[in-house]
Amino acid sequence: MTGMSDAPAELVRYAVADAVATITLDSQHNRNALSRQLVAELFAHLEAAEADDAVRVVLIRAEGRVFCSGADLTEASAEGMEVGARRIVDLQRLVVTLSKPVVTRLHGAVRAGGIGIVAASDIAIAADEATFALTEVKLGLAAAIISLTVHHRMNPRAAALTTLGGEVFGGRDAAAYGLVTTAVPGDELDAEVARVCASLATGAPQGLRESKRILNRDLVARIDAHGEELAALSARLFASDEAREAMAAFLSRKR
Repeated sequence: MTGMSDAPAELVRYAVADAVATITLDSQHNRNALSRQLVAELFAHLEAAEADDAVRVVLIRAEGRVFCSGADLTEASAEGMEVGARRIVDLQRLVVTLSKPVVTRLHGAVRAGGIGIVAASDIAIAADEATFALTEVKLGLAAAIISLTVHHRMNPRAAALTTLGGEVFGGRDAAAYGLVTTAVPGDELDAEVARVCASLATGAPQGLRESKRILNRDLVARIDAHGEELAALSARLFASDEAREAMAAFLSRKR
């Protein structure tokens, strides 16, 4: 999680080549935090990929050392969070229900809410050097809204260890825990991502759509059943005195 200001005009870039829509998070001033602007642009690009018949596969990647640092705490500490929490629930649902497979390329740090994007994606490929942490517990929060997808992917023992501990773990552990599909040496990451995307792109649109619907049926039901409740819980925790004090202390250390 992080929080800084002075955002550039565009935080998420979009390009299509060889049937792959590449969506690049490029909000390096706040370590690709899930600000309102970044989430809105990510939504728009996912919807554009869904509507483009030339696209068979969606790849989400990031510039900078951090894939995503989680919630933008400057926004979280300035106003109520329920609308933002619901938007992250909706973002995860959009990734899960997109008719085209979504791949995430994970080269660096992934924290807190950013792990929800990873868990919502169909295939996640991490560098061994990538790091992950569900840091919410350190700030008096809980990994509430992202538990919808994270707990669907991770085995229960790993989910308990990482959620309650809040400690950093690496790419290989993320693969062993079920959070990512595979982890490879950093210098092999781009080749592996390209190989997987090219393989997925050979699928017929109907086959991809219906196969993904079958694979994610239980996850969609989970999101629909519990999303509203967990968004409300997340908002209550962000608004609590304990969390506000912890977030203020965190932000003061970052200045």
